[in-house]
Amino acid sequence: MRFSALSLVVAAFVAMSFTAARAEATSAKTIVIGLDLSKSNPLVKDDAYAARVAARTAKELVALPLKSRVMLRTFGSYDASANGLKVDQVISAHARPEAVAQGIAALVASVPKLVREGKLTAQGMTNIVPFLDTMSQVVDCHASDTRVILVTDGFEDSEYAKLTRRGGKLPAPDAATYEGCDELMILGLGQGGGSPAATAHLRKEWQAYATKAGFGRFTGLFDW
Repeated sequence: MRFSALSLVVAAFVAMSFTAARAEATSAKTIVIGLDLSKSNPLVKDDAYAARVAARTAKELVALPLKSRVMLRTFGSYDASANGLKVDQVISAHARPEAVAQGIAALVASVPKLVREGKLTAQGMTNIVPFLDTMSQVVDCHASDTRVILVTDGFEDSEYAKLTRRGGKLPAPDAATYEGCDELMILGLGQGGGSPAATAHLRKEWQAYATKAGFGRFTGLFDW
């Protein structure tokens, strides 16, 4: 099997991260990873950016305790058939956290290549809120420590909101559907917008949304 230079870099990072990482708790955790495949997100076209996101995502997985669950999904258009990529892994003696982290990282790093090859399709909408609504029905924040990590620019572009417009607002959640969940994290918030003011506005909107949805905290990273 041949490995690209990018894959080897990601694998090396995961190995080093696992060596240095320490599990902060022994209880099982749930990590939901959402990949935004909308055309505005640099993840779908920039190999170097995808590699950085992959390494950062792997860092969140390498110290997971046994029985932890990792769920990866894609979103963009509100169309289940356009978002058929689903990965579900449970950390075990046969699926060690470093191996799961390496596999997820390799997949994230390969997104631009998969789009170029037509194996994934870049999409014309950005349905972040509907994705969160959907995933709230399949996770139980009271059963395990739960974090949701979205790889997105944060520019909601759906029937709910148009954050691509100046001063756009997110709707308040109908209910605290993520009550008890630890964190909502967005990797790449404001990427591609070219405006620190726009990034600050997005952070304010998603912070308010996360709080009202019931998340314990919100982290929005433009870069890292």
